[in-house]
Amino acid sequence: MSSVAFRQVDVFTDVPFKGNPVAVIMDARELSAVQMQEIARWTNLSETTFVLPPENEKADYKVRIFTPESELPFAGHPTIGTVWALLESGIVNPRNGVVVQECAAGLINLTIAEDATGFVSVAFDLPEPDINVLTDVQIERLETLLGCTLDRSLTPVLVDVGARWIVAHVKDAAAVISTTPDYEKLSEHDTSMGVTGTCIYGEYADKFGLNIEVRSFAPSCGVNEDPVCVSGNGSVAAFIRHHGVKLPENGLVLSSQGQVIGRAGKLQLRIDGDNIRVGGCAVTCINGVINY
Repeated sequence: MSSVAFRQVDVFTDVPFKGNPVAVIMDARELSAVQMQEIARWTNLSETTFVLPPENEKADYKVRIFTPESELPFAGHPTIGTVWALLESGIVNPRNGVVVQECAAGLINLTIAEDATGFVSVAFDLPEPDINVLTDVQIERLETLLGCTLDRSLTPVLVDVGARWIVAHVKDAAAVISTTPDYEKLSEHDTSMGVTGTCIYGEYADKFGLNIEVRSFAPSCGVNEDPVCVSGNGSVAAFIRHHGVKLPENGLVLSSQGQVIGRAGKLQLRIDGDNIRVGGCAVTCINGVINY
């Protein structure tokens, strides 16, 4: 029997068990793709990552990302969780505040923020989104399935950043939290439209220093509600930029997600002209080995 070091990292939180977990296999050189898939199926997390030496000389490491059923070219919270584990263990170190990840989608630049206590956040740039406005008929149908009133002054849109999210604004954070979708019918709706799911958001009145509350529903993907969703939050940021919503002076929107399902995810959405950057912190909950 062989073994390999792994960490389970809770992403977009500094409180254990309140974020979105990812399993990180720290050195996967001895594992086949079949073994990687078996391990990912066994961890039963939304994603498990496998760290390998880089093939591109510009990269600090290479990662393969697996769901319990298949391999992904790229995913947001596994990317941040992986580099967090590698930074903590000293396997990689930032160069001028940047770590470069190699994955099937290409090279991903990760911006590392530090203070006197160590690493405090990791962020990456969102791919340029493709945005399409929903029709009145589509909006009315969505309102029925979500069970909430959508803000027509900021027309709901479909945002494609690889993942395809319908994004809508509602009255406030309280309206976000109280929404109770019909997941079965919403799944049928998402399949018919060829979308990943729906994100709704609303503002806080300065509560706990957070600007917005976000919920991401993806029942057609087997996830009624994603606890903390990177592509969903990035799509919300794209929606905000698309509609020219007034931003804080520093361009930073603070997002909260997951409280309805017992999580407390926190994300930083920085909107700067044509650039959208999504980031946050993480905490390691498990540090051990996997036998295989």
